[in-house]
Amino acid sequence: MSLEMIKIIYAAEEDARQAKAQVVQNARDALDETHRNGAKTLAMTLARAEAEIAHLIRASDQKATEDAKELASTTANRMATMRARAERRLDAAAQMIVERIVNA
Repeated sequence: MSLEMIKIIYAAEEDARQAKAQVVQNARDALDETHRNGAKTLAMTLARAEAEIAHLIRASDQKATEDAKELASTTANRMATMRARAERRLDAAAQMIVERIVNA
């Protein structure tokens, strides 16, 4: 084999090593970029999820407050109705007691 052929083979092998090294570096760069993009996407997704959770918590707190006010109003109305009935019965009971004492 001539010296020229050895130089050509050596140059081809060197080119192949450089090409392989470039491919490996490109793959590492692509992997790093994918990791960065994944981290950014994850951070944005988490931020959106946290914002949505905060919104849902505010909405549920508001709904709970409205429900509590409605329940308090309903309870107050029932109490007023029961009090009015009790007061009417109190008058009737007092009248019955007076009648029994007078007729006794």
